[in-house]
Amino acid sequence: MKVIITGATGMVGEGVLIECLANSQVTEVLSISRKPYDMKHPKLKQLAVPDFTRLSDYNEQIKGYDACFFCAGISSLGMDEQKYTLITYYTTLAFAEALQEANPQMCFIYVSGQGTDSTEQGRLMWARVKGRTENDLMKMDFKGVYNFRPGIMMPFPGQKNWKSAAVVMVKIIRFFIPKKVLTLSEVGRAMIQVCQNAGPSRVLEVKDIKQAAEGVA
Repeated sequence: MKVIITGATGMVGEGVLIECLANSQVTEVLSISRKPYDMKHPKLKQLAVPDFTRLSDYNEQIKGYDACFFCAGISSLGMDEQKYTLITYYTTLAFAEALQEANPQMCFIYVSGQGTDSTEQGRLMWARVKGRTENDLMKMDFKGVYNFRPGIMMPFPGQKNWKSAAVVMVKIIRFFIPKKVLTLSEVGRAMIQVCQNAGPSRVLEVKDIKQAAEGVA
């Protein structure tokens, strides 16, 4: 597989990138981000795209890929719905549309979050916006579109985009409720498995992601 990853300068994207670089099923990774990620690897290529809504300007550079793992995202904390929708919904859809034109047989995986609202009618603003994003991505004509809803995640050892205090907290939670915690290795493996073998559903919760990571249909 040749894979495009977004969000490598953030928590989830960095972990998925590390898994993809280590995984024998992945032969090449193109990391697309607004600023470079400080890593060199024989499998890794990087493309700086300051404005994700203009990805179509880079059409030649993004051709020939089998999957996109869209891990970029922001917190809704302190944001109004209009601004959060612009960044989370419109930017993601524009990015996906450019990829669909360049690679119509691509598998597209979007990382939303546990508690995302598929009805788009709930009380939580971020959950409504993410639900709308999921729903409209699934209407697109990719080979496959899957929405991942991870909750609490454990980083790889040595990940840069984590705070040590957060790691300690996650370890404590994992000790008491291990079924609620995913490792970022599991998230990355599940993405690869789902794109190669199809997923159990188009929306994957924590349990589904764990099963997909182990190759369980």
